[in-house]
Amino acid sequence: MVKIALQFKAVLENITNLRPEGDDFRWYLKLKCLMCGEVGEKWHYVTSEESAPLKGGRGSANLITKCKLCSRENNIDILKDSIQPYCAENSEEFRTMVVFECRGLEPIDFSPRVGFVAEGAESGLKFDEVELTEGEWTDYDENAQQPVGITELEHRFVKA
Repeated sequence: MVKIALQFKAVLENITNLRPEGDDFRWYLKLKCLMCGEVGEKWHYVTSEESAPLKGGRGSANLITKCKLCSRENNIDILKDSIQPYCAENSEEFRTMVVFECRGLEPIDFSPRVGFVAEGAESGLKFDEVELTEGEWTDYDENAQQPVGITELEHRFVKA
């Protein structure tokens, strides 16, 4: 069992508290089997809302997947207490947003998509539909009368 953190780095303009919204938030990951080294072409999503039992009654996991090359069953769990917002004071620094507990696999890529929320740094106005599919997002904060945005989004995985 290995704990791997997904870290974000971005330039935040007049925005703060970027975070996933709800237990049904989908983290889209590309995974590598640690047994044979196979990297799947397909994006897998893991959400803390879904859980499946492990073979042999050894508990459960948020995602169970079988390697196409070596047929090993691997799994990944989201450590719910590890989810942290990316804040304005972290702008342009790598910060951990979530930690995954991995057995037999490791995430090698992340695809930010929909389901993020954020707040205006000055006004506190909540932005409910922050879509990061293109690696950036812009809008306008009516309360603070200023543009808001997230640009230069990067991510990396580190052992936690």
